[in-house]
Amino acid sequence: MALIEEIREQPEVVARLLAEAGPEVAALCETVRAADPSHVVIAARGTSDHAAIYAQYALGVMAGMSVGLATPSVHSLYGASPDYGRALVIGISQSGASPDVVGVIRAAREQGALTLAITNTPGSDMAEAAAHHIALRAGPENAVAATKTYTSTLLVLAMIAAELSDTDASAELAALPEALAKVLDLDDEAARIAADMSNLNRCVILGRGYHYATAREWSLKLKELSYTLADPYSTADFIHGPLALIEAGFPTFCVAPTGATEGDMDVVIERLGGELEAHLLIVSDSVELRDKGAWSLPLPANVPEWLMPIVSIVPGQLHARHVTYAKGGDPERPRSIRKVTLTN
Repeated sequence: MALIEEIREQPEVVARLLAEAGPEVAALCETVRAADPSHVVIAARGTSDHAAIYAQYALGVMAGMSVGLATPSVHSLYGASPDYGRALVIGISQSGASPDVVGVIRAAREQGALTLAITNTPGSDMAEAAAHHIALRAGPENAVAATKTYTSTLLVLAMIAAELSDTDASAELAALPEALAKVLDLDDEAARIAADMSNLNRCVILGRGYHYATAREWSLKLKELSYTLADPYSTADFIHGPLALIEAGFPTFCVAPTGATEGDMDVVIERLGGELEAHLLIVSDSVELRDKGAWSLPLPANVPEWLMPIVSIVPGQLHARHVTYAKGGDPERPRSIRKVTLTN
């Protein structure tokens, strides 16, 4: 299946997950409440690691849980085993096959920690290693660049966060397939913008809070498909040094939905587009913010901030694909990488 077909499947995948995974999520969360873990540790690599960053915000903000990212090399390279005994330890992998991430789950379960695998591959090593498993139900994903498994992972994490916070998010979650269908209509506009970027070799992508995960994932799509050196930052970190990169005409992409980060993004965008004369591409549901960019891609209104990363990455997926074509590449055959990367 071609990359664009998998991108277009996302409303269907999200709808299926919402229809089928609710009882599993509810049962898992009952177990989590009973175990009362002191914190959460998430092991992941690549795109899955960006989903883990989203989980830091979703579980932290909504469920009040302290969430850290595991360092699998502590196990696989250094032979050490941190204490996971009081933690909820989550492994995220579309394939469920990465040995070093599986190793974290095995070590945690041996210590008596509550373990969960989130994968698109029931029966995988990770699914077998964990005490609990939630399948993404995304169907086969053949393109090297992960798209539908990323958004479905975000959705599972969002459902867990809502359940643990005792939030009735059913209406907000049910609206996601329609919101995803709406952003898929941006494909022609993404192609038009990408046509202006046939010489794109480097750029910065900014987001903050929930939207830092989107900046990271958009950056990865540009790197692996179009070979663009796309550097992602939280705006909070960006102003502490990397801002010096920006000169007149420097391509700077901003993930700037409305919500808690809107004011901060507005201040940064004003400086970037004004004093520093950066060339801005702004992804936002705010007309006011979009008007400050040389290019813009609109997001649907009324998607709550905690769910917006499921929607806001899709314009990035479309844009990265079209930039690849604009630069003369083939998004179906990126060089040097494979669908499943096994790290030890």
